[in-house]
Amino acid sequence: MNGDIAARDKRAFDAAAARERAKRLHPTTEKPWVRYTLVTIALLFLACFLVVPLLSVFVQAFSKGVDYYLTSLADPDAWSAIKLTLITAVIAVPLNVVFGLAASWAIAKFEFRGKSLLTTLIDLPFSVSPVIAGLIYVLLFGAQGWLGPWLDDHNVQIIFAVPGIVLATIFVTFPFVARELIPLMQAQGTDEEEAARVLGASGWQIFRRVTLPNVKWGLLYGVILCNARAMGEFGAVSVVSGHIRGSTNTMPLHVEILYNEYNFAAAFAVASLLALLALVTLCLKLLAERKMDQQRSTKAQEPAAH
Repeated sequence: MNGDIAARDKRAFDAAAARERAKRLHPTTEKPWVRYTLVTIALLFLACFLVVPLLSVFVQAFSKGVDYYLTSLADPDAWSAIKLTLITAVIAVPLNVVFGLAASWAIAKFEFRGKSLLTTLIDLPFSVSPVIAGLIYVLLFGAQGWLGPWLDDHNVQIIFAVPGIVLATIFVTFPFVARELIPLMQAQGTDEEEAARVLGASGWQIFRRVTLPNVKWGLLYGVILCNARAMGEFGAVSVVSGHIRGSTNTMPLHVEILYNEYNFAAAFAVASLLALLALVTLCLKLLAERKMDQQRSTKAQEPAAH
């Protein structure tokens, strides 16, 4: 009798274990046609709102032939816009990297007064319209702004010049690096840094040999997003640039001017460079995500190995 009960309990246990494994392998219980319908809807949505518009950019860019496409990119105003966009990104991205590393290291590794305030301020550009950000700089550094008379007396021009474009770009892009690194550093904790400190490492050595290698792929991920936003920013840059053709127009502003002039092929030619940037950014983003996942899995396996 006891043997029958034990056998029945064992069968029930095996059945429950089998159901648990099945749930892990197939966490949803919907019928196949439901899953296929959802996947089809998602693919159609991506095709309509992502793939087709992206393809249309390149179709319009080459609508008048390759020669016209290359001529549009070689135009002095277009070349000036490309150079200004690259210069802005080269200045803004490294500054945001320095800020992002410093802010994330301070927030994740230390306790201090104003920590929550600093975290909130980092998110400020996400909640403020880029146009409002541009107007803030105009009110500060414009001819009629708070610092405008002093800047004019010293022959310093910020608004309607490259410095204003760089400042506006830095404002709208500085959360990206910090926001990628803060949760990553918080998840890693401080054990490795404390061990390095016990072994006699200095603060700079700890940062260079322990902290930075652990977050290098997250840092790359933040740099990629920051660079993409810096090159594609329109609202804040539009306010502070003055739209001076061949001087203060970045690529997005130049595209707008060409489009308003009904020069569609040239506008899409310049826009295709931004589209290529988006594709390269996507590929680098996938690479960084894969490396970050590999790093997390390696970290998770280390305690088990020990």
